[in-house]
Amino acid sequence: MTSKILCAVLTAGALAFGAAACGDDEESTSAASGAAPAETQAEKSGTDYSTLSGAIRIDGSSTVQPVAEAASELLSEEGARTNITVGGAGTGDGFEKFCRGELDIADASRGMAADEFAACKKEGITPVEVQVGIDGLSVVVNPSLEFPENCITVANLKKLLAPNSKVENYSELGPGYPDAPVSFFTPGTESGTYDYFTEAVLETDAEQRTQDVQTSADDNQIVTGISGTQGALGYVGYAFADQNKDKLKTVAVDNGDGCVTPSVETIADNSYAPLSRPLFMYPTTESLRKPEVKGFLDFINENNQPVIEAADYIPLTDELKTQAKANIDGATPAEKPAE
Repeated sequence: MTSKILCAVLTAGALAFGAAACGDDEESTSAASGAAPAETQAEKSGTDYSTLSGAIRIDGSSTVQPVAEAASELLSEEGARTNITVGGAGTGDGFEKFCRGELDIADASRGMAADEFAACKKEGITPVEVQVGIDGLSVVVNPSLEFPENCITVANLKKLLAPNSKVENYSELGPGYPDAPVSFFTPGTESGTYDYFTEAVLETDAEQRTQDVQTSADDNQIVTGISGTQGALGYVGYAFADQNKDKLKTVAVDNGDGCVTPSVETIADNSYAPLSRPLFMYPTTESLRKPEVKGFLDFINENNQPVIEAADYIPLTDELKTQAKANIDGATPAEKPAE
């Protein structure tokens, strides 16, 4: 758990959280994303996870990938003998694999879309939606880029990244914006982070601007691109921005109520709007019959705070944990998404 997150959580106290982001196509064996706490809830409750064994195949959102990796590491410290592989191909590509029956769990930084649900149904696969945490997208720029009050309005984000945007220089956004040519590094269309930003900020289901834009399914490549390019702007999950704050500058977002910087508190209470969002894992009704899969998801739910904070995200509220647990225990089929 990072000291920053720990301090923020202690400061936040009894905050009432509100329910509210891409990686390498190659799978990687699990590795810890943060330091393990001294004592997990499993140790406190006496839950014995050492009997778990077997293989679990996970792929999808690289935003959620650190959660799966942290959970795998902490679970192994409980004595589990599971063989967990975790990939970060992107939410969309993850769902494609999932609906072909290639995965036990799909990581997702957005809810399953109607066409993805239909693809699963066609193959006789029934998804179960399990929320595991809360995240906020961070708008980030090259450290040399100076915006008024280090803030950008949602309206100006639309001007920059809308499908038909022709903005070529930040000065076109209004007084105080720098005379600098635009350059963007963003997730690609396979990414749940891309989908969420498109829907929440641009309010469209069309593809984002493509001119002057380089895309990647790997958040680390986005960070490298922005940090190495004068005048570059993009967006990544809160965890990636926080972990790379020595390379990037995070910009506050004004949704009409003033400039708000993403933080544990503002993401949790949804004042960082419209860029706070839920994070999911999707098992199937069949994979939940496997003790190792159910045990893995139970472990994340029971130890939500240490697991999610190790991945640098915001834990679930008690209410959200209860709902997630009910979906796991009941293998509750996900509802058909709206068209």
